[in-house]
Amino acid sequence: RTVDLEGSTKSIAGAKAAGIRRFVQVSAISVDEPVPADAGEVWKAYVEAKRDADIALRDSDLEWTILRPGGLTDEPATGRVKLAEKVDRDTIPRADVAAVIAAVIDDDATVGKQWELVSGDASIDEAIAAVL
Repeated sequence: RTVDLEGSTKSIAGAKAAGIRRFVQVSAISVDEPVPADAGEVWKAYVEAKRDADIALRDSDLEWTILRPGGLTDEPATGRVKLAEKVDRDTIPRADVAAVIAAVIDDDATVGKQWELVSGDASIDEAIAAVL
C-alpha cells in the first residue's frame, strides 16, 4: 500500500500542486476482479492498492489515462500490443509499456480512458486507434 497506493496518491497531489494536469498511471491487469481466496495476503494487498490508486486517480480532476499491463517481462520491445478495456491475462515487455505511455501522454483523445495491455499483433498506434 505504501508504494502502490500512497505513492500514487502523493504523486496525484504533487501533480496538482505543481500545476501538472496530465497523468498516466501504470496499474495492473484485472485489479477490479475479486482476488482468489488462495492468492495470498501479499498479492491481495497489491491488487487492492492498485485498484484503490486507480479509483483515486479517476476521482481526481487530472487529465488521466490508466494502463493496466499484464505480467511484465524484461524482454526487448516488440512494438506490438493488444489494448482493450478487457484482455486475456498475458505478458508484455516493460519497454512496450513505456512506449504506450509515450504514445498516450500527448494524445488528448486518451484522456479519461482505462485499458488493459498485453503483447499482441497490432502496432502501438494501431492499437490505440482501435480503442478510440
